[in-house]
Amino acid sequence: MTLYVLVTGDPVASVRERRGAFVDLFRDAIGDAGSGAIVAIDCRLPLAPLPLDASALVVTGSSAHVPDREPWVLEGEQFLREVVARGVPTLGVCFGHQMLGQGLGGRCVRNPRGREIGTLRIERLAGAASDPLFGDVAEVFEANVTHLDTVSELPPGAVPLARTAQEDHHAVRFGETCWGVQFHPEIDRDVMCGYLDARREVLTTEGRDVDAMLGEARETPASREILRRFVRMFVR
Repeated sequence: MTLYVLVTGDPVASVRERRGAFVDLFRDAIGDAGSGAIVAIDCRLPLAPLPLDASALVVTGSSAHVPDREPWVLEGEQFLREVVARGVPTLGVCFGHQMLGQGLGGRCVRNPRGREIGTLRIERLAGAASDPLFGDVAEVFEANVTHLDTVSELPPGAVPLARTAQEDHHAVRFGETCWGVQFHPEIDRDVMCGYLDARREVLTTEGRDVDAMLGEARETPASREILRRFVRMFVR
């Protein structure tokens, strides 16, 4: 069985040098939860239809912005509409979550509440109680986060599953086997610290205490388990 990873960007340079590309971070996070092949597809290159052997698809984060409506993003959204219509289980992460939100009929914008970054507490919503991916997640769990944009309007039929004070749609069920998470289940403490260091200048300009944020960065096993559960459910 094959898990495909639609790559939409790269980690910050220091993280990529030490830990590899996003597909490597996902492979590390999945660990022994999946025994099948993990194959990367670069969304920034011309896309062919998803191969028929796909058990599931994960869509990565990116430093790009869905609201910029670049041609490769539009093509990627069309690709995702076709994948979801085929019923291929799909999990979008950060930018991938935003692509799904926009591509399936919602709206992605720059978050008027500002940047979210660091290890944050995520609140599970009532809609998660019966969800197969989020149903047994704790009512409050921690996740590593870095993003500027938000899915401000959900597509028809989408169900919000988790939120923070700055982000109403931290997790969404877009369809029967299609989810998006604004947080990063593949980012561990080491990678989170790499992002905070890389963003130190802009975060300081925003009035953030980066050293304090580094001290608060943690491993987030509950959010990682969501990714691992997705793989166990669909990649056998």
